[in-house]
Amino acid sequence: MSLYYDAAPLLLPNSNQAGSLKSRVFNSKGHKSSPKQIFALVSEASKWSPVLSEIIERSQLLQLERKLSSNIALLLVHDLLFTKRGVSAPSSHPLRLAVERHKARLNAELTKARLRKGFATIEALRTQMNATGDGEDQETNDGVAGNELESESGLGQWPHPRWVRVNTIKSNMDEELRTTFAGYKTTESLEEILRYPPSSAPKVVHVDKHVPNLLAVPRATDLSKSPAYLNGQIILQDKASCFPAYLLRPDVEGGDCLDACAAPGNKTTHLAAILHDESRAASRPKIYACERDKDRASSLLTLLQTAGAQKYVVAKAGQDFLRIDPGKAPWDGIGTLLLDPSCSGSGIIGRDETLSVVLPRKEASDPLEVQSKKRKRKPTRETTPNVQRVPEENSNIEDKSSDQLSARLAALSTFQLKLLLHAFHFPKARRITYSTCSIYAEENEHVVMRALGSSIAQERGWQISRREEQVSGMRAWTIRGNADACMDSANDKSINVADVAEACIRCEKGTKEGTQGFFVASFVRQIGNLGTDQLMDQEWEGFSDSDSAN
Repeated sequence: MSLYYDAAPLLLPNSNQAGSLKSRVFNSKGHKSSPKQIFALVSEASKWSPVLSEIIERSQLLQLERKLSSNIALLLVHDLLFTKRGVSAPSSHPLRLAVERHKARLNAELTKARLRKGFATIEALRTQMNATGDGEDQETNDGVAGNELESESGLGQWPHPRWVRVNTIKSNMDEELRTTFAGYKTTESLEEILRYPPSSAPKVVHVDKHVPNLLAVPRATDLSKSPAYLNGQIILQDKASCFPAYLLRPDVEGGDCLDACAAPGNKTTHLAAILHDESRAASRPKIYACERDKDRASSLLTLLQTAGAQKYVVAKAGQDFLRIDPGKAPWDGIGTLLLDPSCSGSGIIGRDETLSVVLPRKEASDPLEVQSKKRKRKPTRETTPNVQRVPEENSNIEDKSSDQLSARLAALSTFQLKLLLHAFHFPKARRITYSTCSIYAEENEHVVMRALGSSIAQERGWQISRREEQVSGMRAWTIRGNADACMDSANDKSINVADVAEACIRCEKGTKEGTQGFFVASFVRQIGNLGTDQLMDQEWEGFSDSDSAN
């Protein structure tokens, strides 16, 4: 039962743990169960909670089994009805027995709930739940003009497609179109992909016009069991997430490459694929992939193996990028760096919203909510409404005061700037990409402007990579940086704010471009600056307070 005791408090709104659900689960040291199991159970039970609560209430389970609390009941009934293994507890455990003796009644209520929602089978209901997160019918967008799909703000109306990157280490676009996507209709329009309702998965595929070897299919298309996915021939990666590696364009002549914050590894394997396409074995540079968190590094290692990228990538599990001495081997040979640091995650689809958990109603005299498996903790009575909102974002912007938000963004941007300034110290570095999945200028344009105005950038000749200098697909991308945000942080009058804004690349979520919210900027080093060669020979002595402040 430890799995359910670990998971139950996460369904309650009065949990004292901050951060996203994933960070709260994986960063916690007090759980007895596997973090993966806890995260999967809470995510799935939350998604199914409207249906489960209806089933529990109509079956009167909480009235018949007074020992069950709402959150424990939700988890137990989820596993009883929707998993092959059933309830993960000893067969004689009182709480397992409490739900299993009502299995017939609960199954009957599930059938009634399914029929009320208009689904012929449980699999049809499951498909809808996986696509939309609720069991309600979704209005189809078929036949609706594009401008009618957009709200006044341009957000929230266009569904998100499923992006698929062809891993050219193991395959190529023609091969995947011939095999994995055999029988699929190829469309020139991404909007055609977006018009299908979230629960529909017709065989239609779009070849992206901006990033090479990238495809889009309807969101409900399930490729997770396809041989190409299991063998690493295709990788599920959002389009915006492909921009940093493509913009960086590491090559044979540019020296080794460093991915500073590599896990889970999508961008790392993309870098490897680019080098694979451009280099010969005899002249192939290395990619160093640093990941400070050893647990997260395990996912990086798994993806590298699946993608066949081990021969290109030297994984550095547990290596903190900020503790690297740029002047020492092998770091003194780094020519390109990809920086994708921790951020608010406010651009990720669904991350700016709360995770809705609908708990079944119960009488006021019912037992108290389970707060923890430790019985010494003082209980509190349930006083919240039926619909419980549980934070599901690193900074959960809407649920915090402006002061809390400002403090959070200030802390993040300070760290992000420190990481970028450190990248400027690598003696042979010529190109850097900096990216976040954030919509906030504090983490994006403000960091870029402060970095460009720093003493290390000016001494070593670091400048923004102008739009006309960018690789063709990124040059053609029309959504650029915010000029007003650049002006807000323009302390150096010699920097052309308009050029910097035009050089920055933004992606917006919920639009007809089909991306998540994202930001990326590229820096290039102008060789030949006065004093540059002398600076390259200096020994790095770490950061000073003035470096962090600049």
